[in-house]
Amino acid sequence: MAVNLTELSLPQLEGLKTQLDQETEFLSSSIGQLKVVQTKYVEAKDSLNVLNKSNEGKELLVPLTSSMYVPGKLNDVDHVLVDVGTGYFVEKNVEDGKEFFKRKIDFLTKQIEKIQPALQEKHAMKQAVVEVMNMKLQQLQSQQASQSGTTKA
Repeated sequence: MAVNLTELSLPQLEGLKTQLDQETEFLSSSIGQLKVVQTKYVEAKDSLNVLNKSNEGKELLVPLTSSMYVPGKLNDVDHVLVDVGTGYFVEKNVEDGKEFFKRKIDFLTKQIEKIQPALQEKHAMKQAVVEVMNMKLQQLQSQQASQSGTTKA
């Protein structure tokens, strides 16, 4: 159902603007979160490129936390454990690991592409509401100015 914005009162327009602000904030936040996860998958996929025979046996630092590491040695360059969610890990060969991350990256890209038009539409709607609010405020000010002008005369 389409609503003519010019028929709404200023308080109704203000409420609509607030709602659109909240929706655009939510959609922007969702896109941001998807991009963070997507970046993690891209980094994970890229890190699989160091797993080759020339790096086998090399020393490395193994993260225990985000700020604590222990020394280690790269023994198996053919297999990785991939976090598939909710604490489950699956052993995969390197190529399957790359394919897994590629699928995840592609899925997230599609989700972002689905949300982007909705966000743009909400921005456009908000802009239209602001323009109508400004128009109504100008009309109100000009009415008040003309009323104050007629009361002086």
